[in-house]
Amino acid sequence: MAKKNAGTLWETVRTVLYAVAIAITIRIFAYEPFNIPSGSMIPTLLVGDYLFVSKFSYGYSRYSLPWGLPWIKGRILADQPERGDVVVFKLPTDNKTDYIKRLMGLPGDTIQVVKGILQINGEPVQREKVEERKVPIQGAFFTQVTEYIETLPNGRKHRIWERSDEEMLDNTPVYTVPAGHYFAMGDNRDSSQDSRVTSAVGPVPFENLVGRAEFLFFSHDDSARLWEIWKWPFAIRYSRLGDGIE
Repeated sequence: MAKKNAGTLWETVRTVLYAVAIAITIRIFAYEPFNIPSGSMIPTLLVGDYLFVSKFSYGYSRYSLPWGLPWIKGRILADQPERGDVVVFKLPTDNKTDYIKRLMGLPGDTIQVVKGILQINGEPVQREKVEERKVPIQGAFFTQVTEYIETLPNGRKHRIWERSDEEMLDNTPVYTVPAGHYFAMGDNRDSSQDSRVTSAVGPVPFENLVGRAEFLFFSHDDSARLWEIWKWPFAIRYSRLGDGIE
């Protein structure tokens, strides 16, 4: 009887260890979960969204590994990102902090914003006005934003928010994207610290890309505190669950 119990216990432990090993392998080489703590990618991504990032989309670098362990030199099995991809990357100024933005500039491109209009290689990017709306910012305060659909040179479309076309980053110098780097911008254009701010972000090295944002697996609106169990079902944004990220 004792032997049988010991055997059953070992089987249970082994099953748990296998499950943990599989989960770690998937997290390192396939999909890693991330959550959205800020509004820089509104309206595409909301605060409280949880998403999976595919680690294999662009190949693997040291930042595909936990803690950025330097076991990989450069990038292996590399595949180039496309303009318009939503990506997670390590902030170039510290190589530790995770950022999520949209890739707008490829190596060799020139990028500029003129009166709120994005210019890629000297050509203005087409944008189509969708609507104006008032959105909450802090407490009972609201601000007005205009939502546009932006169409990139490769035909990809996405939505952006602008408070106006005269904000701090709505008129910029011309940026030239260095070889092996990418230019990243938030969809919430006037509330995003991104590659336009060279002192804080700047161009993103290919090596710093962690992966491509793929789909949402959970989302909540922060209306329920951790201990308010009875409110949890009403705080979930059910309509966003399983949404792909364009």
